[in-house]
Amino acid sequence: MTKDETRNIVDSLHPLEVRLLLAFEAGKAIDDSLLISRASVEQAQKDMAIGWLLAKAIVEVTGETVERIVALTEIGERYRDQKTPELRIYQAIKDNPGVNMSGIREREDLDSTEISAAIGALKDKGIVRIAQGGRLEITDESPLSEFEDIQILISAVATLGEVNLSELSQGEQVIIEGLHRKRGKAKGVFRINEKVSRTYTLADLGAKVHAEVLQRGKPVDEISQLTPEMLKDGSWEGKPFRKYNITLPPPRVTPGRRHPYKEFLDSVKDKLVAMGFEEMRGGLVENEFWNMDALYMPQFHPARDIHDVYYVKGPKSAREIEEPFLANVSKAHYSGGDTGSRGWQYRFDVDKAKRLMLRSQGTAVSARTLANNPKVPGKYFSIARCFRYEQIDATHAQDFFQIEGIVLGEEINFRTLLGLLELFALEVAKAKEIEFLPAYFPFTEPSVELHVRHPKLGWMELGGAGIFRPEVTIPLGVHVPVIAWGLGLDRMAMVALDIHDIRDLFSANLDMIRTKRTHWL
Repeated sequence: MTKDETRNIVDSLHPLEVRLLLAFEAGKAIDDSLLISRASVEQAQKDMAIGWLLAKAIVEVTGETVERIVALTEIGERYRDQKTPELRIYQAIKDNPGVNMSGIREREDLDSTEISAAIGALKDKGIVRIAQGGRLEITDESPLSEFEDIQILISAVATLGEVNLSELSQGEQVIIEGLHRKRGKAKGVFRINEKVSRTYTLADLGAKVHAEVLQRGKPVDEISQLTPEMLKDGSWEGKPFRKYNITLPPPRVTPGRRHPYKEFLDSVKDKLVAMGFEEMRGGLVENEFWNMDALYMPQFHPARDIHDVYYVKGPKSAREIEEPFLANVSKAHYSGGDTGSRGWQYRFDVDKAKRLMLRSQGTAVSARTLANNPKVPGKYFSIARCFRYEQIDATHAQDFFQIEGIVLGEEINFRTLLGLLELFALEVAKAKEIEFLPAYFPFTEPSVELHVRHPKLGWMELGGAGIFRPEVTIPLGVHVPVIAWGLGLDRMAMVALDIHDIRDLFSANLDMIRTKRTHWL
């Protein structure tokens, strides 16, 4: 690099960059804190200017350390003043022997969640027990030291304001790790912030630029923008103006935008509403009756195995199943009821039908809609989030969206269904090649699977469809043909967005999210 080129670079430097360069020494590294001190700049100014120098390859990072700094959250500050819930409840029992759960719940300084968690912790440690009538009794005070240690640590951190986690004992670190607020966690006593400290040195280019900066000395105040006020009062006269480098790239503008997959889901909904469909809605937690039984899936069907469905731990069962649908579906399973079918010939288990699970298929929403006196003729759709135990790969996820739909009417037939499926594949998924394959589902006859060709992954199934069997529709009070489909919206989006892995639909890669074209609109 020539002398003139070096001068041009120095002329283009921002005054903050010059101040930082003057703080460097040739051949020596400097850390963040020393850089701020020598240059007499604020932290934000240092971060901005060092970023410019790194981008221009004038300086380079030679080392980086990360410190974990502990401070109290708002909850921690409240516990500092009022003590932890465990200690407050223990003291309340000690001061008022015989106090019961109702008396503890009346306290205004504790919410219900804190009370439940604290009493549970005191019981687990054997400090208190719940006697007859809900009366609380102290059984052993010795384990209380564990909670007293927590209180002591809260007070110590409060006194210091913040403390380096590595400076605490192993036991104190364990306490903080268990009680700190993690990302996405609403509550916590301690907050752990990561403080990154770097060391820098001059790069090869930086050595020449640094020498030129030292030769010129401390920069004088330059005018970077000529304002109307300066022209009026003449304050610009005799002042140096900062040179502009028009060859530098402009700053990248990254405006906010919707997530591409969210835009895709919205576009699907808009298109279906424009076609005259009405939206169906349902809960993520469903009982086994509407998720499977109402769809004429026998209770011994292999799809009900725990490896396909996520059951809810608590509460485990719904209180009741709506009538007359429970009785009608039970008869259909046993003997066919009024459907003309022979049924599955087994005794229907009502307790099993009440079990709660995460909805495994959007067809549960269709079943509830059929039981809710739908319009005839009528068209309905739902964008349903579903959950299944799957081995995650490029085309499978454990939670996914289905586009679920039903059409009711006297003139509805299988050709109507195939026409709609083709429309979805071409207009929504933007597929170039589609094919229909015969399929079997317990609740439709005839049944079909829709497949499309992904440009990279090849042929993949979008979902199943068919005409609901009378064993499904008649017990729910519907006596006209009903076509139904449940298609994987995630896979449709993969084709429409040219995404090769289903996990990329929820990617944290901001560059991909910002640049992914929404060409289906």
